[in-house]
Amino acid sequence: MDLEAILLSLKLALWTLAIIIPFGIWVAHSLLSLNRSKPWIEAALALPLVLPPTVLGYYLLVGLGGKHFFGIPLVFSFTGILIASLIVNLPFAIQPIQRAFEAINPDIREAAQVSGLSKWQIFRLIELPLAWRGITSAAVLTFAHTLGEFGVILMVGGAIPGETKTVSIAIYDKVQSFDASGASALALLLLGVSLIAIALSYGVFGKTVLHHRRART
Repeated sequence: MDLEAILLSLKLALWTLAIIIPFGIWVAHSLLSLNRSKPWIEAALALPLVLPPTVLGYYLLVGLGGKHFFGIPLVFSFTGILIASLIVNLPFAIQPIQRAFEAINPDIREAAQVSGLSKWQIFRLIELPLAWRGITSAAVLTFAHTLGEFGVILMVGGAIPGETKTVSIAIYDKVQSFDASGASALALLLLGVSLIAIALSYGVFGKTVLHHRRART
């Protein structure tokens, strides 16, 4: 078991969550007030779902190549794969939260406005608590997807041990070196995490849908 790769993947997943979930909440909530430009923005945010990882990785490699962040090169570094992880996880972080905000009954917002609450108070006291299932689902999906991301991470970061060599890349390296037992152990770990994440996501989202259906009836 490649403990170094596992710890690096966990570090990447936690940093990705810490940055992208607050950003995803802000974007998802902002989309509620858009009309004409909303489909184009949603399409742009969903691009990582349909673009081949090599294509997205290539554009990131070209865009980040030669650039530095406080003296740290963005390609072949942890900072670079973190940026790549944030971009590739946009749809996983934003879409569940957006659906949760959209499922809130508009009458609740109107009643809060009539009661004299500001937009910030409505967001903090009403919308966020009601959207917690979508936020939880987004966090779970983003965490699992980050652990398993391969193509974009490899293109941007390579396979530097302790710096950019995540679990998925470690699996690839073990297969290349004919280490079947090591690859199987790591693959089984990712399989278990992914299965648990999907089950949690479906459970949380399913309860959310059922709750709002009952509320409307």
